[in-house]
Amino acid sequence: MTNYTDIHTLNPPQRLLMGPGPINADPRVLRAMSAQLIGQYDPAMTGFMNETMARYRQIFKTQNKWTFLVDGTSRAGIEAVLVSILRPGDKVLVPIMGRFGHLLTEISQRVGAEVHTIEVPWGEVFQPEQIEAAIKRVKPNVLAMVQGDTSTTMNQPLAHIGAICAQHDVLFYCDATASIVGNELPADEWQLDALSVGLQKCLGGPSGSAPLTLSDKCVDWIRTRKKVEAGIRTAAHQDGTEPFIRSNYFDLGMVMDYWGEERLNHHTEATNMLYCASECARIVIEEGVDECVARHKLHGDAMLVGVQAMGLKVFGDIQNKMNNVVGVYIPDEVDGDAVRGQMLDDFGIEIGTSFGPLHGKIWRIGTMGYNARKDAVLQTLACLDACLQANGYKGPHGEATAAALAHYK
Repeated sequence: MTNYTDIHTLNPPQRLLMGPGPINADPRVLRAMSAQLIGQYDPAMTGFMNETMARYRQIFKTQNKWTFLVDGTSRAGIEAVLVSILRPGDKVLVPIMGRFGHLLTEISQRVGAEVHTIEVPWGEVFQPEQIEAAIKRVKPNVLAMVQGDTSTTMNQPLAHIGAICAQHDVLFYCDATASIVGNELPADEWQLDALSVGLQKCLGGPSGSAPLTLSDKCVDWIRTRKKVEAGIRTAAHQDGTEPFIRSNYFDLGMVMDYWGEERLNHHTEATNMLYCASECARIVIEEGVDECVARHKLHGDAMLVGVQAMGLKVFGDIQNKMNNVVGVYIPDEVDGDAVRGQMLDDFGIEIGTSFGPLHGKIWRIGTMGYNARKDAVLQTLACLDACLQANGYKGPHGEATAAALAHYK
């Protein structure tokens, strides 16, 4: 094992992150994260927690009381929801349209649920009647699905799914990590029972905190699985009537007790990530949630017309593409990794490749959060244009930025 005696100051290279996430954090978020810690039960701290809850109610367009943070990446939020609402043996239906539907399946299997899946080809989305037919056949306890799947760039329409779930007494959970505030998602109007997200996409922060919201129906179910750990429980704490949640850290019943009026000790809140998550929400609210979605559509559409002007073929159903990311086929005559490598090495701009069946076939280009802005779009298009030509591309040259500028007029 090598021993390092020199201690170097951390100095990451300057990058413009225009892939599917993470993206460059908003400087205001980074400043908020640098604030000093305070005690977890300091009235100022609990006040910040309450303020953060209120801000995410606006982000999610919900009146849900239980709107709070899980400490960890967006996957921590996903796992916390699924382990808290699924008992071993419960039926869960997972519609898969990309990599992250497979993730919901994986986590549900690890919880011990009876997992049923339906699939569409990558690049397509489900129709409501497909979901309803599967619900009637499977009779699940939970429907778990992804809104925006960055592996395919698709945005699953959800407006009619909540009503279908309510009609069949099914809890409706959605992972909207990649799509929140870049695409429309009114939680109450669409009757979501559980919704979790991350910060590293359109919210403009780093990964590390998972905001979520739970309907009253979902909370009531979680409360039936209540278990307060020894050492902090009192005679007033009664266990629930259903099998307890099979995780301590991700037990949303205990996390709610920590965020609620009782402030029952569970973990030590990640203070600087609380500051971070709260500032991410504040910035969006200052802009306006609908205005933030519109900004992502404006710049996402500019990126779309730009890559089309280069002669690049867009992947998937464009009508159901997320506002904030576009997939394009890598031209046959170029080495996709060489183009990406030159963009990064010579220009400091990162775009993404893809997973699974799309690996090496498409690039994924994001316009999200702090990077959903005109200059970032134009720089990325000019860079991609130059690197394509340098690597033997035979298609149109010099048209991309002009097309994007025309879109902005």
